[in-house]
Amino acid sequence: MADQNEYLPQPQGFATTAIHAFQDPEQWDSMAVVTPMVASTTFKHYDPENFKKYEYSRCGNPNRDVLENCLATLDNGKYGVCWSSGLGAATAVLNMFTVGDHIICGDDIYGSTNMLFRQVCSQFGLELTFAEANNIESAIKTNTKLIWVESLTNPTMKVFDIKSIAEIAHKNKILLAVDSTFVTPYFQRPLNFGADLVIHSISKYINGHTDVIMGVTITNNEGIYKKLKFLQTVMGIVPAPFDCYQVTRSIKTLALRMKQHMKNSLEVGQFLEKHPKVEKVLHPGLPSHPQHELFKKQSSGCSGMLSFYLKGGLAESKKFFDSLETFTLAGSLGGYESLVELPSLMSHDCIPEDQRRVLKITDNLVRMSVGLEDTEDLIKDLKKALEKV
Repeated sequence: MADQNEYLPQPQGFATTAIHAFQDPEQWDSMAVVTPMVASTTFKHYDPENFKKYEYSRCGNPNRDVLENCLATLDNGKYGVCWSSGLGAATAVLNMFTVGDHIICGDDIYGSTNMLFRQVCSQFGLELTFAEANNIESAIKTNTKLIWVESLTNPTMKVFDIKSIAEIAHKNKILLAVDSTFVTPYFQRPLNFGADLVIHSISKYINGHTDVIMGVTITNNEGIYKKLKFLQTVMGIVPAPFDCYQVTRSIKTLALRMKQHMKNSLEVGQFLEKHPKVEKVLHPGLPSHPQHELFKKQSSGCSGMLSFYLKGGLAESKKFFDSLETFTLAGSLGGYESLVELPSLMSHDCIPEDQRRVLKITDNLVRMSVGLEDTEDLIKDLKKALEKV
């Protein structure tokens, strides 16, 4: 395992905050230690113009409030707004802008986010430019309003320099949004480096149990928060109370889970680097990653995410997947179970082929979400499968 001292210090009190923030039992009449699940869609008024706190569950719900406030605190933010999915969060952010506004997006992002930006932005009348990290400043126009990047990109594991991009954005009076799904607030807090917005697909590591679809936006900017809160109410992209209840439960073990994901993924990555059937490993926590030093400057550690290139092509990839037993061939990531997928035919098949070629999303690029199983079993499974390639 990498020397933790090489990274930023771990956030102090993270696990305590995740367990207790905004969850004081004395706020409930029952004094329940676990936040009660409130399924009611509507709430009684004192009279037509007055109600106690909640009016209608789309506008506000006790379970959602607890989760939003706790998640904001974990990311060192003031305001959190939860959505029914990670893409719902992205959709809401896009709706902050208007016809004629220009958005710059990092070149390597989740396939469905790419499709949302390419195919839906144009219907909104928004202009869009995809740009590499080194070309973001040159892509700025007079009507640029937003820069959107992933802090660790999906699936080629590029690292964007959040602080440098934030300085460029603010110099030009542009907002910076950072999708930090792959790293989580336990390992990275983009607001600390100048980001205006942090986005997470809660469906992944934050929930961590592969049983909830949800997203969140977090900010310290009151104006942005008010816009997003308004959009949450009028667009209705809201998560269910039970899902919020589930995630509030899940984040209590986030620190423990992320430590183990990091340990497991580093051991798996080190094994893959030495294997003769593997062409290249992309893991920001390994010294072989070209941006390893940058990653350490803005992170406290790494998650279970890595990608690697098999020697060969589609036929070899299929042989590899067919031979796995402990790893599951499936989309998504960040759960306790280890998953693998082929981005070119799965998560990123919606990206135009010419763009996939530029990004090197080839038929031998395997994306891996290393879970919480015993590492010895994971490596044994990989070794057996690679022998069949």
